[in-house]
Amino acid sequence: MACSKVTHKRKMKLINTVELALHGLGTKPSRTFLTLLGIAIGVAAVIAIASLGAGTRGLIIAEISGLGADVIAVQPGRPPTGLADIGSVFYAETLTQKDIDAVLRKENVPHAVNAQPFVLVPGAVTYGNETYYPQIIGGGAEFYRDVFDVYPEEGVMYGDSDTNEKAAVAVIGYKVNKELFGQSSGLNEKITISGKKFKVVGVLPKLGQVAFAEVDEMVMIPHTTAMTYLLGQTHFNEFIVQVDDPANVARTELDIEATLRDTHDLEPGEENDFAIRTPSQLMEQVDTILLSLTIFLSAVVAIALVVGGIGIMNIMLVSVTERTREIGLRKAVGATNGDILTQFLLEAMLLTMLGGAFGILVGGAFAYLAGVLINTYTQLEWTFALPYEAVLGALLFTMFIGLVFGIYPARKASRKSPMEALRYE
Repeated sequence: MACSKVTHKRKMKLINTVELALHGLGTKPSRTFLTLLGIAIGVAAVIAIASLGAGTRGLIIAEISGLGADVIAVQPGRPPTGLADIGSVFYAETLTQKDIDAVLRKENVPHAVNAQPFVLVPGAVTYGNETYYPQIIGGGAEFYRDVFDVYPEEGVMYGDSDTNEKAAVAVIGYKVNKELFGQSSGLNEKITISGKKFKVVGVLPKLGQVAFAEVDEMVMIPHTTAMTYLLGQTHFNEFIVQVDDPANVARTELDIEATLRDTHDLEPGEENDFAIRTPSQLMEQVDTILLSLTIFLSAVVAIALVVGGIGIMNIMLVSVTERTREIGLRKAVGATNGDILTQFLLEAMLLTMLGGAFGILVGGAFAYLAGVLINTYTQLEWTFALPYEAVLGALLFTMFIGLVFGIYPARKASRKSPMEALRYE
């Protein structure tokens, strides 16, 4: 019975301390709000960064999923180790038809069912007096259709026979058709690329981004035609290998590497002059980049929160001075140093926690609004996400800030002599 009375007394004491802390915050509402706002802005920034980062990751995952779980991309040149090396990938000439032929041999890569090269063609497309600069890609249209589920709205996707015959045919995207032909259809019309005329055999519907390519702004022609008549080259900018089963991607990656090292006459220990990319590798790279960016931005915001914490300490010191007589009265009626310490610590922590809660609402609302604007004014399929780890972490961090920067003012308040406090004017 005595134990329950002690427990009840402690609960009532804690409740009274919390009430006093809230009352203390309410005595100067404008100052409390401005102090709270400093913390809220920092927390809102953290939440917005985390939410937009999660949305970005979801968007990239969707794009990588569009690549298909059963495809492997092979690019020329050594994997870039920095920004200065990225250009070397585009100008490397290490991938040729010999490599694709070797990859398609069952004794070399048993799980490869198809492979298609792609080349990039710089320049403009013209029709009559209209000129447009799209993304011109040389590659297999039927392969692109089968792997990425891109089907024409009008006409057809040209096939292997057109590629073998180096036919002057093209499939154009929705925006290309609109820019060159207006409201009319460009099907069966002839467009000009680098002085050579191509017959439009297919027009794509409005699709937006598919597998990192803006399909609406794409013109696709056979790679053989592009390499022979437009580029004058025998190497590819990339080729994509389709695997019989997603479960065999890892094994096929090793087989492709061994095959290409053999066709390129690379000695043991010599670095590859090509790079192999799978959807899982791309996702790992994306996660690494986003994590690094999030950590960097969060560190910058954390500095702002620490500055906000210093502001809270200053405000609490001013509050202690202003409320000296109150402290003296509380001690005169029996409040201990621990009671005063707890009250002022609670004030600091409640202030930062309220700021954190407000910041979470503001940051989440900002990220949600940003997602709405992205979906409205772009063709990206953005999904709003608010990671619970970020919310919990923000609240805990604000509590920590309140505790750390509230200790000194609280200790100063608790050590005041009741006689001196009561005489304070």
